[in-house]
Amino acid sequence: MTSIISYKIAVIGGTGPQGKGLAYRFAQAGHTVVIGSRSSQRAEQTATDISSRIGDDCTQISGADNTTAAESADVVLLAVPYDGHAALVASLRDQLAGKVVISCVNPLGFDKRGPYGLDVIDGSAAEEAQRIVPDAGLVGAFHHLSAVSLWSQAELLEHEDVLVCGDNLQAKQVAIHLTHAINGRDGIDVGALRLARQLEPLTAVLIGMNKRYKIRSGIRIAGLEHSG
Repeated sequence: MTSIISYKIAVIGGTGPQGKGLAYRFAQAGHTVVIGSRSSQRAEQTATDISSRIGDDCTQISGADNTTAAESADVVLLAVPYDGHAALVASLRDQLAGKVVISCVNPLGFDKRGPYGLDVIDGSAAEEAQRIVPDAGLVGAFHHLSAVSLWSQAELLEHEDVLVCGDNLQAKQVAIHLTHAINGRDGIDVGALRLARQLEPLTAVLIGMNKRYKIRSGIRIAGLEHSG
């Protein structure tokens, strides 16, 4: 599975389940991927794990600390827990400036009643990142994909659609193209960045369904022509 356009992507939080799964899919599709972590050692180990899964000839994935990873990439994916998100983005402000930054951060809480969306002062994690780095091209995408499904060896997740929101049209097009690594087709442009306020907490609904019905649910939009 090879992408027509190749990007160098830093996956910040790439040692976590979601980041690792997305990094695997991007590298498998032919993109150059740098795993970012607070620990360069952990990042390098994750890169080795992904490379082994793809095959011995995989050379397009490496690991580094967050700053080095973000600095080296054209596109930066934020796949970190919401706790500490603002501080992390602020620490990478210089490295993110002027770049396409894709946020799949979901501000969620968990209690005895299950998962729920947190109240975010800026409206969403994506908008929080945009406020901190105003000259980055911020996009919200990849929120609803199961980490288990991403890390599976299924060739494409054809039952999943990827919903993409953003105000920067050029940055949004990058994210829309990158979804080919996930399901073999364009992501769906759902509108402005402020719609991340609805997309991010929707993940709590999927987590609740997955637990209740013991499935790995995904989102598929009816009424659109699903073409590559």
